[in-house]
Amino acid sequence: MRIAIIADIHGNLTALEAVLADLRRQKPDVVFHGGDLVFGGCNPAEVIDCIQQEGWQGVLGNTDEMLWTAEARAGLEAAAPKLKSLFKVLFNVCGPATRKMIGESRLEWLRRLPAELRHENLALLHAGPGNLWRAPMDTADDAELAETYGSLSAASAAIVVYCHIHRPFIRKVGSMTICNTGSVGASYDGDPRASYLLINNGEPAIRRVEYDLEKEVGRLLASDYPLKEWIAETRRRGSYVPPPEENG
Repeated sequence: MRIAIIADIHGNLTALEAVLADLRRQKPDVVFHGGDLVFGGCNPAEVIDCIQQEGWQGVLGNTDEMLWTAEARAGLEAAAPKLKSLFKVLFNVCGPATRKMIGESRLEWLRRLPAELRHENLALLHAGPGNLWRAPMDTADDAELAETYGSLSAASAAIVVYCHIHRPFIRKVGSMTICNTGSVGASYDGDPRASYLLINNGEPAIRRVEYDLEKEVGRLLASDYPLKEWIAETRRRGSYVPPPEENG
């Protein structure tokens, strides 16, 4: 069986279209998504429409959930005060703009996404168990990965897939294979290509897909999406760029 998992599209329709074309060539039996579908790009509604049309099941991401709740914000700012500018972008600036762009019916579709998805011996979640905002980085050692995801192995998950950090990897940790999909629309590992995971008969592999980056940047800069220059720079670099200090 061939399973594809895509995640962290972040409103980047151009990257999603390229990945969709690659999926047509790879012909997986099933495609799942790992959340963070819409924030941070100028085509959030079209991204949701595409996923709905394809019928892909998936899980909720942190920047999906923040569109209707700000409960996590106080704890996030207390734990990481240096990131207050980023949280302001998320909750005050781009979040409300994204919610307006997708409309209430698509928002309700996001609300219905589960926190975790199981398929045979596979467990998919956006970040950490019970936490949409925190997950180990790709530099985490085996002990941290085992501590974070060991409960899923105890519940018969041989392959654990998470997303969120925008940095793809595959690691064997004890009886588990722990994978990160990377990001379709906003890579942070220095490679601006789209990334997704393809599991072929239990063997996971990372696929990188070229897309027309300048086409996407052009779409973004021609849009009314807030802080579009900042997002365009992140797309081009293929790595995280701190938001402007003064972001409205």
